[in-house]
Amino acid sequence: MAIPDRHSTRHPDRHPRQAGTLALAHALSAAERGLAVIPLSRTKLPALRSPHRDAPAPARPPCHGECGRFGHGVYDASTDPARIRELFAAAPWATGYGIACGLPPHHLIGVDLDTKSGTDSTGALRALALRHLFTVPPTIVVITPSGGRHLWLTGPPDVVVPNSAGRLAPGIDIRGAGGYLVGPGSRTAHGVYTTAPGTAHLAPAPCPRALLRLLLPPPRTPGAGAGAGGAHGRGLVQFVLAAHEGQRNTRLFWAACRAYEDGIGEALADALVAAAIRTGLTDREARSTIASAARMARPTA
Repeated sequence: MAIPDRHSTRHPDRHPRQAGTLALAHALSAAERGLAVIPLSRTKLPALRSPHRDAPAPARPPCHGECGRFGHGVYDASTDPARIRELFAAAPWATGYGIACGLPPHHLIGVDLDTKSGTDSTGALRALALRHLFTVPPTIVVITPSGGRHLWLTGPPDVVVPNSAGRLAPGIDIRGAGGYLVGPGSRTAHGVYTTAPGTAHLAPAPCPRALLRLLLPPPRTPGAGAGAGGAHGRGLVQFVLAAHEGQRNTRLFWAACRAYEDGIGEALADALVAAAIRTGLTDREARSTIASAARMARPTA
């Protein structure tokens, strides 16, 4: 799945209208390959502000786009060309685009190797690979204006990889469900994101299983904190109930993983299934996702 970047400039802000046109073109090209996109400003943040930003904080609705308006960040992400054009038309100042992670069909995982922190993030990733016996496969690599690198990997459809910063190793950030990667061709205040030579023709490679396990939250000791309490279980159920279309399976999987790690998975399974059905999943889909979470949360020796 190639996403070539044929347009670059030393002065990304000299022609803002042209930058917006190029950003839209790149975003549409990415969408053709099944990648859901949103417009970004030159600061790398979503270009459209929340329509609920003026609501008092206690009364601010936990809206993920159900209101029908733009401005919900990664929840606006789409592969529909008409909707993408509407998003960019609503944000004519956009100079880049973000690619939502964790969504089907690719379930993208971004490994962000930072250089600004002064750490050898590339060396840290190599050390992890040696220690845990995995090899990072050839995949799309995007070079950031600061010289960092974004590695694009794909995950299994029933596994939720959370966002994290520095948890894997200093200088290594992970973009997972609910996060996004700045797409190649995007122009920011610091420069242009480009595809690394020799990788534009590649498809995002499957994440090695050993690396995938490292990206998931570490299991907690059963009974620790609120893990075995009713309040925690109710919180997990509410987390599932708050899912919108496109996140139902991922939220259910995440909640089920937490429940099994905390030793309440079996007791909470029926409540999680009921919550998932209310969001639109079938009983079979919900139980299959929970079974996958149980296997993932109980690693074999």
